[in-house]
Amino acid sequence: MLTEERLDAIRQLLSEHGKVLANDLAAQFGVSDDTIRRDLRELARLGHCRRVYGGALLPAPDTGTLAVRTVDQADVKARLARATAALVRDGQTLYIDASSTNLAIAKALSKDLRLTIVTNAPAIAMALSDNPKHTVVVLGGLYDQSKGACLGPQTIREAGNIFADLFILGACGIDTALGVTALDASEAEVKRVMIAQSSLLTIAATADKLGTVAPFKLADAARIDHLVVEDESTDMQAYRQLDIEVHTISPAIELTP
Repeated sequence: MLTEERLDAIRQLLSEHGKVLANDLAAQFGVSDDTIRRDLRELARLGHCRRVYGGALLPAPDTGTLAVRTVDQADVKARLARATAALVRDGQTLYIDASSTNLAIAKALSKDLRLTIVTNAPAIAMALSDNPKHTVVVLGGLYDQSKGACLGPQTIREAGNIFADLFILGACGIDTALGVTALDASEAEVKRVMIAQSSLLTIAATADKLGTVAPFKLADAARIDHLVVEDESTDMQAYRQLDIEVHTISPAIELTP
């Protein structure tokens, strides 16, 4: 098999399974471990994978600004939002950080619950602003327009003074071995503080986030208490073995004309 053919085959395996192991690839293609390491290095250079110890994972998807992400997979995110909102209890204090799925969750929160919501995302604050039962705390800082979030030392300092019952986290990548990760260093700093200040951690994730990794680690996967996902097409047993409560959303209903 030519090198390009092998690289294409590895890309296909990554696409199908989300990860590959170097030893398995060497045995499958009948080449040395060194050859596979060079292949994975080249695929990583081209942006097709992220190398990890013993193999490679798909890179976490970067789908652009918050405005762009809000309209991407909007129906799926709305269903994830409804399932996540059902986990929230009356009287809780929540952290909800900036993400397109989290914006949908903010809109889906019950208007009958008395909640205190702390956010670094002005769009989320605006989505919650018309309910007198919701007390909204907006963290200050330097506003990053592309992220739709306030970031930096001021945001970190203010978040460090607030304890929450539940953090609804916008994650870029989630993997049972490598944990929860983010694409941006500044966002990661704020997210880590919110995790440390929260009793429970909930993540609603589209399928393209599972089994992927981004550069900046936020927490071990075992730190997740609730993981809300589309379906069981990804093997969720490994997540359950970490004592994560996995929730799957109801399928979309197609109306017959």
